[in-house]
Amino acid sequence: MHPAAGGDGAMACSADMLLEALVACAGVTFRAVSTAMGIPVRGGRIVAEGSWDARGTLGIDRAAPVGLTDITLRFEIDSDAPPDKLARLIETTERYCVILQTLKSPPRVVLAPAG
Repeated sequence: MHPAAGGDGAMACSADMLLEALVACAGVTFRAVSTAMGIPVRGGRIVAEGSWDARGTLGIDRAAPVGLTDITLRFEIDSDAPPDKLARLIETTERYCVILQTLKSPPRVVLAPAG
């Protein structure tokens, strides 16, 4: 549980899991796209950061949103590819990353009745 919710922060909270899923999906997509485009990559990292208001998640303030309100995804790539090719690689990765596209255009969600 997150320290703001009384946990020690040692384990991932639900927001961490969402951001980790986004990074994992972006990473797999990035590798597939870089291979398809023939762009060699030495290394790098993909970073996802989210903003949230603990008051909403903890039920302290009903007006505060529950969950993440802003997500930033950043690519830090180590490659000798020209900047325009890297930009196209990242744009293509963003276009085909399933989790990123799902977050940007949320699907209709139906909650089935219990039992």
